Amino acid sequence: MTPRHPNVKVTRVYDAPDDGDGVRVLVDRVWPRGVSKDRAHVDEWCKAVAPSTALRKWYGHDPQRFAEFSSRYRTELAEPQPAAAVRHLRDLARHGTLTLLTATKSADISQAAVLADMLRHGS
Repeated sequence: MTPRHPNVKVTRVYDAPDDGDGVRVLVDRVWPRGVSKDRAHVDEWCKAVAPSTALRKWYGHDPQRFAEFSSRYRTELAEPQPAAAVRHLRDLARHGTLTLLTATKSADISQAAVLADMLRHGS
């Protein structure tokens, strides 16, 4: 039986990989500082789903701006290139566990968290 919601996890790229990670996809626009590609254990780097530089700078990972960031980010993800990348991530999630990786200190208020929510709930 297929699970009701895809198994999408969010973790920091600096954390050690877990056996249950499935496909590991980096969703940041720039490669994380101080992490070699070997150490990161990244299966894919999906830059197309990263927030625009302007949105990322405006947000600044301010928890009080997360709701507005989430809304603006979802609008960006509706554009053709990001939307195609989201469809690709959704396809990966249908076939097994998908772990979205980010370098941000607070993964729970990052673009990876917004993406995970979208992928889990089909929005």
